[in-house]
Amino acid sequence: MKTETIAIHAGNHVDEATRAVIQPIIMSTTFERGEDGGFPAGYIYSRSSNPNRHALEHVLAKLEGGVEAACFSSGNAAGMSVFQSLEPGTHIIAPDDMYHGLRNQLKTLFAGILTFDFIDVNDTGVLQQHIKPETGLIWIETPSNPLLKITDIKKVVAIAKAKGIKVLCDNTFATPMCQRPLELGADMVMHSATKYFGGHSDLMGGVLITAEKNDWWTKIRQVQEMGGAIPSPMDCYYLVRSIKTLPYRVKGHVQNAQLLAEYLEQHPNVEQVMYPGLPSHPQHEIAKDQMLAFGGMLSFTIKGDENDTHNIINKLKLFIKATSLGGVESLIEHRATVEGPDTKTPRNLLRVSVGLEHIDDLIADMKQALALAF
Repeated sequence: MKTETIAIHAGNHVDEATRAVIQPIIMSTTFERGEDGGFPAGYIYSRSSNPNRHALEHVLAKLEGGVEAACFSSGNAAGMSVFQSLEPGTHIIAPDDMYHGLRNQLKTLFAGILTFDFIDVNDTGVLQQHIKPETGLIWIETPSNPLLKITDIKKVVAIAKAKGIKVLCDNTFATPMCQRPLELGADMVMHSATKYFGGHSDLMGGVLITAEKNDWWTKIRQVQEMGGAIPSPMDCYYLVRSIKTLPYRVKGHVQNAQLLAEYLEQHPNVEQVMYPGLPSHPQHEIAKDQMLAFGGMLSFTIKGDENDTHNIINKLKLFIKATSLGGVESLIEHRATVEGPDTKTPRNLLRVSVGLEHIDDLIADMKQALALAF
């Protein structure tokens, strides 16, 4: 089946009891045993498994081309489960501009348990220099947040496989509509389902999808089931519903992001636009090779200072000053402020989650804000 069909049908079934076209929400926390003590439907207790979560995991695994998915209550919970699954003393290599929420997890919660280096994973020499005998995982994030760097997945995988190291790709920005890391050799994919999968800024979730069932995946499943950081049946239901429109929503995000990036690149008050769909992007050729489309996220730096960025944001009328991304509404924020004192993000950078408003209105709003701010 094609992606659009998978998105609609892989997480849905006709309810056998009522013949309802849409699956019901199963709120029960526990399930009746059979006469022999077994569980005829396969469900025991909702922390371990639930019909709505099973449907969500099924459609997400199919969309990414994986063999199985595990869903969590947030993207951070999904990422943490990976770190919890590793043996103490394992060394992780991660990007120097890794999403700050997971970077801070490692630095704060896993200090003394795991070791880690945040490096330019796109520099092959630097990457190879940081590989140690105890390196067990290379974490990549492409496009990255918020600098929109592109990592050559196949190149990193080749280096990792030669050393017996696992590769996980955070595919949140791209979604499986724009990029399929498992097909490029990654062992596992992570998403914050709060973003494009949810698509409406009204629920939270996270997911891991694996290329194969192995001992590592078994450990992650144990962390999920024993730790209990799982999404509610209601959240799973709404995520399945949202995913049905994912392919068409992402097409709109991509189209608007490309046009907005092209407009901003020509603006006299803009210093640089970071969007992989622009030929000026440093890794544009890599993006063309490994991405199906270039995503709905962009960042840009202005010819000014931090005060000027706040002036721009405060004069915008359609773009909402808020954290997160992937919703139908356009969001903008000054990432350096959000990330805190150890940020590596330029102080004159603004990150934009391009929504599904009409592009003419978005450009007009940006035009008036940029004119008034300077």
